[in-house]
Amino acid sequence: MNIIGINAYFHDSSCALIQDGKLVCAVSEERFSRFKNDSRLPIRAFRYCLETGGISITDVDCIAYYENLEKKIARQLIHNFNQSADDELSWLDYTKPFREIREVLGYEGIIKHYDHHLSHAASSYLFSGFEDAAILTNDAVGEWDTSTFGSAKGQQIDLFERITYPHSVGLFYSTLTNYLGFKVLNGEYKVMGLAPYGKPIYADKLRNLYSMPDKFSFELNMKYFDFGQINRMYTDNLVDYLGITPRIPESKIEQVHKDLARSLQVVLEEILIKQVRDLKEKVDTSNLCMSGGVALNCVATHAIRKAGIFENIFVQPSAGDSGSALGAAALAYTELTNQACEPLKHVYLGPSYSSQEIAEMLSSLEVDAIDYRNNRDGLNQAVVDRILENKVIGWFQGRMEFGPRALGARSILADSRDEGMRDKLNNLVKKREAFRPFAPAILEEYTHEHMDFEGASPYMLETCQVESDLYLPAVTHVDGSARIQTVSAETNPRMHSLIKCFYERTGCPILVNTSFNVRGEPIVCTPIDALRCFGNSGIDVLVLEDFFIDRSALSDKFVQMAERESGVIKPSRDLFSGRPRQAEAIYTFI
Repeated sequence: MNIIGINAYFHDSSCALIQDGKLVCAVSEERFSRFKNDSRLPIRAFRYCLETGGISITDVDCIAYYENLEKKIARQLIHNFNQSADDELSWLDYTKPFREIREVLGYEGIIKHYDHHLSHAASSYLFSGFEDAAILTNDAVGEWDTSTFGSAKGQQIDLFERITYPHSVGLFYSTLTNYLGFKVLNGEYKVMGLAPYGKPIYADKLRNLYSMPDKFSFELNMKYFDFGQINRMYTDNLVDYLGITPRIPESKIEQVHKDLARSLQVVLEEILIKQVRDLKEKVDTSNLCMSGGVALNCVATHAIRKAGIFENIFVQPSAGDSGSALGAAALAYTELTNQACEPLKHVYLGPSYSSQEIAEMLSSLEVDAIDYRNNRDGLNQAVVDRILENKVIGWFQGRMEFGPRALGARSILADSRDEGMRDKLNNLVKKREAFRPFAPAILEEYTHEHMDFEGASPYMLETCQVESDLYLPAVTHVDGSARIQTVSAETNPRMHSLIKCFYERTGCPILVNTSFNVRGEPIVCTPIDALRCFGNSGIDVLVLEDFFIDRSALSDKFVQMAERESGVIKPSRDLFSGRPRQAEAIYTFI
C-alpha cells in the first residue's frame, strides 16, 4: 500500500510517502526550489517520494490532501480578508489543488482529503507510538478551526472541542510578532529567542486582549485585531492601548521590545497550560500529543512538561503545516487498511547523496578536497582539530532532516565552549540578529550530567536549564536555558561518532548545532547547495559525506559565484495564481 500525503497552496508545501505503514520519506518543496516557505504544488517533492519509494505514479494507491477546501473557502468568503495574493480572485478556484494533482502530477487514482486540524492531530498521534492520548492542536487557522482538543485510542481520533476563527492563539502570537517587526510565519521563533532578554511587565496588558471564560475557550477582543489588512494584523487601538510604537523591521531592538516579547511568551505559556489542564480533566490518559505551528514553541512545550499534567508528551517534529502531509497520509492509510502506522523513529527522511556522486561533482567543479572514504575516524579527528582551532564546520551527512530543525544531517557545528562563537556564527555565518541563541547537540548518554532534562530530546523541541560543570557560553541562552538535541548512535551514528571524538579529546560531549543555511534561505538540500552556502558565508570547513574541504581550497572565482548566486530567492509572480505579484501581505488567508 503506497499513500502519498500532500500539503500545498498556503505555505511550506510538502510531500510524504507511507509504504505498508512505514513513513519512507518526507520533504518540503522549498528544499528543492530554494524558495523559502514555497507554497506551490510540491512537484519536486512528489517526484522525490516516487524515486525514494521505488515506485511509479501508477503504484500510488491514494493521494491524501491535508485540508477541506470547501470549508476553507466558506470561511474566506464570510470573513474579511485581504486579496493581496491575487487581485483577480483566482483563489476562488478551490478545485485547483485536486485538478493539478490530476493534470500536473498526472495522477488518476483515489484522492482523499481531511480537515486541516485532523491532519495535524494525526501527524502527531498516529506516529507517537501511544495506544491512547489526549490531543491539542494550535495554529493560526485551518478552515475554521484555530485550536482543537481531542482524544484518541487505537486508530480512532475524536476532536471533540474546537475554537474557531478569528479567535486564535496562533494569530494572537503572530500579531505581536508582526508588532515587534518580525516576519509572520517565520519570526515567531525570533520572538521566543528574544523573550529571555526582557521582563514580563506587559503581561497584564496582554491578558486583557483575550478571555478564556469557559473550558476549551479562547476569545480575542477584536477591537485590537484586524486580520484583513495588508501591512499589519492589529488596529490603532492596540497601539494606543500598549503605548509602544510598533517596531520597524530591521530597526534597532530596544528594551521595550524585549519586555513585550517576554510578556508575550509568559502569557502564551499560561494559555497553553490552561488548555492542557482542561484536556486532562476531560481525557483519562497519561499521554499528550501536540501539533500545529504553536507546538514548535519549545519553551512553552517544556513549561507544559514541567507542569506535570501529563506523564508523556509527543510533539510531531514538523508540527507546522509541512508536517500535515504526514497526517493526511496516515489518515488515508489507516482508513484504507485499518492498520497502524509505525511509530516515528527519526526524521532523516530527505535526499542523500553518495560519496561517488560528490566526488564527481567536486572534480567537475575543480574543488580540492581530502578524501576520507573508508577512514571515518580520520575524518572525525580532522574535523575536531579544526573545531579546537575555533573553526566553523559545515556538516553534510546522509539523508536530510524533515522539519524546521537541523539535526546533524544538514548542520553547522562549532565548539560549545568558545566564548566568541555565538557572535561569530550570528554575524559572519548565519548573518542574522545577534540575540539569536544556538542549540547544543549532546551525546544522549551524557545528557543528565549537563542538562536539567530527563529522557531524550532528539528533535530539538524543548528547552531546559544548563546544569554543567563545563562552561558552555555558545549554547547557553541569557536565562541559562538551552534548546537541546540529544544524539544517539542508533539514529545518527555519524554525528554521534563525531561528538564522541570531540568528547574523548576534550571531556565535553556537546557541540553547537545550527541549521546549514544563511538568513532567509532554506536549509541546504544538495551538495551544490552546501558548496554555494559555504562560499557565501563564514564557514571555515565543509564536510560533504567523506570529503573534507578547507575554505582555502575555494578559488576566488568560486567564492564570487557563490556570492552572486546565493541570497534570498523571492518569486516575482504570485505562487498561487502565477500572475505578477502586487503588494505582499504580512499574512494572507488565501
